[in-house]
Amino acid sequence: MIFPWALMFYFENVSNAENNRKFASFTATRQLSLLQNLVAFFARIMATFFGEVLSVYSRAVEEDEEELDEDEEDAQIRKELEEKREVHLHWAPDVSDALQAGNKLQCSQLFLAVGHNAARFLSVYVLTSAKWDAVGHASVWNERNRAGTGQSGDQSGCVFYRHKDDPSVLICQLTCYVAEDQQFQWTEKVFDCLQHRELNVTVLSDSCMAEYKTADYLCGSSAPFLRSLHTGSFSGPQVCRSLEQPNILTGLPAAVLNHCQVHCIAAVVYQCFSDVIGPDSVTMETFKPTLTRLGKSVHLDPSPSSDVVRKFVRTSDLQSNLYI
Repeated sequence: MIFPWALMFYFENVSNAENNRKFASFTATRQLSLLQNLVAFFARIMATFFGEVLSVYSRAVEEDEEELDEDEEDAQIRKELEEKREVHLHWAPDVSDALQAGNKLQCSQLFLAVGHNAARFLSVYVLTSAKWDAVGHASVWNERNRAGTGQSGDQSGCVFYRHKDDPSVLICQLTCYVAEDQQFQWTEKVFDCLQHRELNVTVLSDSCMAEYKTADYLCGSSAPFLRSLHTGSFSGPQVCRSLEQPNILTGLPAAVLNHCQVHCIAAVVYQCFSDVIGPDSVTMETFKPTLTRLGKSVHLDPSPSSDVVRKFVRTSDLQSNLYI
């Protein structure tokens, strides 16, 4: 005979065992879920540190796309600027036809005047005669020469002249600014049009006396003065002292001299250091010794009239308000 209290004890033990089993199963499931979540959390951290792609939303993707669009736009703008800043040479019809036929210009003497005083020196002492023809000009557009592409030959800041009696003598007057990225381009294009055999190049250039470096004191009466620098192929007379170290040539004269040195062309640069900004008759007369480089066929005017000098030495607009 089984007593009721014994049955109650039996069923109570069975119920407790079942509950313990269910609790243990729930606990194991809970621990497994927590472990999986913990592993996923550390996986995200490791993926972040090791650079793997996470499947989460980020603005970086949109920013990269915007940067790509901006880079394409900037590249297009740079391309347009490069095309606009390209140097263009415009020659007279007869010269252009000869160049297109593959015939380079026969040139024995090229005189390049860079700067207002150097260019007006040639205008006063050389180009006043009626024996010169304008045969071309260059268009140069940059940050300081905005109207370069739309100018005609008479308005251009870079004009080429050829002697009527001796077509092998060329003069180039350059008063416009040529940027650093355009100097090599200008030099290459001009010299590609000239025959290098027996070519002699003379460059006249202006420079501020403040750029001249010396250990000695320079009084005001010593300016303006000339200094020269030439290539190894140059064998002409020395009309002034050589440019002392640590002074260097810069700008277009340096680009031309470097090109001539590489291609074994006889070339010399005469740099005039002046304390006057703008056209000045005294500064122009400083270039007179360089006339010895001109050929015999070139007519010189050693004593131009005052009217001619006054025409090219008119007071120009102030470029600086330093003393205003």
